[in-house]
Amino acid sequence: MKLDLPPDLEELIQKRLATGAYATAEDVVRRALEAQDAEEAWSEEERRAIAHHIEDGYLQAERSDYLPAAEARRDIQAMKDAWRSRH
Repeated sequence: MKLDLPPDLEELIQKRLATGAYATAEDVVRRALEAQDAEEAWSEEERRAIAHHIEDGYLQAERSDYLPAAEARRDIQAMKDAWRSRH
C-alpha cells in the first residue's frame, strides 16, 4: 500500500525520524497505530497505574532523586533496543 500524505503529516514523521527513535517512516506509523490500539485497550486500572508511575516520577524529580543523564540515556536505549527486538 502506498499513501500520499499531506505536508503536515510528512513533517511530523520527519521530526520523529530526526529523534533517532525510529529507523523508518513505517516504524513511526506502526508505533502511532499501536499506541492508538493500546490506548483504546487500556482499562481504568491500567490508566490509574500509569498515572501513579507518572506521579512517582514527578515526586522523585522534585527530590532530585534521579539518574544521571548518561545513565538514563543508556537505560532508555536498552529499553528501545529490547522493544525493537520484539517487534
